[in-house]
Amino acid sequence: MSNEQNTLSVKIFGAEYKIKGADPAYIAEVAAYVDGKMAELDRRLTTGTPTKIAVLTSLHIADELFRARQEREQLLEELKGRAQALGTALDACLDGD
Repeated sequence: MSNEQNTLSVKIFGAEYKIKGADPAYIAEVAAYVDGKMAELDRRLTTGTPTKIAVLTSLHIADELFRARQEREQLLEELKGRAQALGTALDACLDGD
């Protein structure tokens, strides 16, 4: 597979970018997400340069990532606790036989 086949042209906030990657559908989805977030922020701001909008959008997306990581960690801890409780209950049932 050549490099050309792994390159996708995407448009984000009116600018075209050539992105290399293994999965064009994934690249297109991520680019569309970023473009949508930038357009959303642009509509909410009264004034903003493309650079300012890009930085604020990056901060917003990073915040989403950090919150998702925190939520995942909390869920993992909860699942570990439940698994441990189930294991303890199962051991108690088996010891009762």
